[in-house]
Amino acid sequence: MQRGTERYIFPGMNEKKAPAPVTSSPSVPAGPRSSTQEIGNFLRDAKALAEIRSGSGRLILALDATMSRQPTWDLACALQAEMFDAVGNVGTLDVQLVYFRGLEECRASKFVSDTGSLKRLMTSIRCQGGQTQIGKVLSHALKETARGKIAALVYIGDAMEEDVDALAVKAGNLGLHGVPVFAFQEGTDSHAELAFKEMARLSKGAWFRFDRDAAATLAKLLSAVAVFAAGGIKALEARGRAEDRLMIEHLRGGGRR
Repeated sequence: MQRGTERYIFPGMNEKKAPAPVTSSPSVPAGPRSSTQEIGNFLRDAKALAEIRSGSGRLILALDATMSRQPTWDLACALQAEMFDAVGNVGTLDVQLVYFRGLEECRASKFVSDTGSLKRLMTSIRCQGGQTQIGKVLSHALKETARGKIAALVYIGDAMEEDVDALAVKAGNLGLHGVPVFAFQEGTDSHAELAFKEMARLSKGAWFRFDRDAAATLAKLLSAVAVFAAGGIKALEARGRAEDRLMIEHLRGGGRR
């Protein structure tokens, strides 16, 4: 594959915001005197809760912006807000948008930590004809891990026109660096499905299918990924929604196919 030049765009974006300090902590409720074991359990649970609420994470949101994605591009723009809303009580989430389109164009934004900034980035992009460049996305994610911890890579696409073995190697390397790939497939292309499932399996992530009629389901799953990126499996367990339990099952290997 011909290597393209990765360029950072969208200058002048807001810098990352530091997590808000925890201003209060749980207190022992009034009542009968607790046993030593009960006090120990309480202190352990309080510490775990504080760790979850003070969590922060960096997530890469990668999108196929080739022409076939145009019908659902607006849907993707709308759903990204769910990712930020979901982590409000968990911590902070910094998201970097990566997309490819046209002839060898693959770009990445800065990491941003608010819904408005990401929405402005996404709505400024127009889909263009071209082939997939998933390999560049995975290579970029590997480079970002050298700069700082990446909690997860979310990829949304509908096709795959590359060497599946080459993608598998890069996805496996991401898995070795603790970066699960969550692949969301639009449509039913069997070649793409095979590649996306391998990427998810080798990185210890998850594969899901979605379409325009399943927007609500996709939004919930994206929110679960965001919670995981900000606070890990503990945060998913603490929130405890159906989509969180499904994501935990995948992350622990029970939901991979």
